[in-house]
Amino acid sequence: MHDRFLGWARARGGTMFHVNHEPGAEIHHTDPFAVPTGRRSPVRRLRGRLAAPVTLWTAPGPAGLTVSSTLVAEGEPDRLLGLVDAESDLWAAIEAAGRFAVAPLGPPHRQLADRFAGLFPSPGGLFATGGWTDTDYGPVPTDAGGWAGCRLDTAREYGWALLVEATIETVDLAEETAPLLHYRGRYHELG
Repeated sequence: MHDRFLGWARARGGTMFHVNHEPGAEIHHTDPFAVPTGRRSPVRRLRGRLAAPVTLWTAPGPAGLTVSSTLVAEGEPDRLLGLVDAESDLWAAIEAAGRFAVAPLGPPHRQLADRFAGLFPSPGGLFATGGWTDTDYGPVPTDAGGWAGCRLDTAREYGWALLVEATIETVDLAEETAPLLHYRGRYHELG
């Protein structure tokens, strides 16, 4: 496994960083997995410059995924669009149930967002910690600023993701809360 990793790192022009066993020492000063600036995709860099709301999509099962590519379109009927990973547990649950919930996340939800993005450990499962409200569309965080219940209309490959199109069937708004934003690979707050 170690040799496979070394081959992978070298193929990407990476440098191996050595661990300093001194207490409080840094492992490395840069991200060893970062693509060098000159080799980064201009489209990916453009996407990183567009601030996006951080939302949590859940479905009966339960399954969930942090999604930062969500758009609401008012109309008759009201619609919701988003890009999700076709290989995610969330997509399998949405496809099976035909419905899902979307909750905008706020600054207190950074760890929750990371957990559902697969970036933070989740011993006992994704829904094992925190408060959850069960809905017909999927569980939603009890402290979210609200949520929308959506019926799946269609999905199709779009770039490297699935473009999910849905009809908003219900909206439950709590008191207004500040949004959590994703910008240039990090979470940000307004203000």
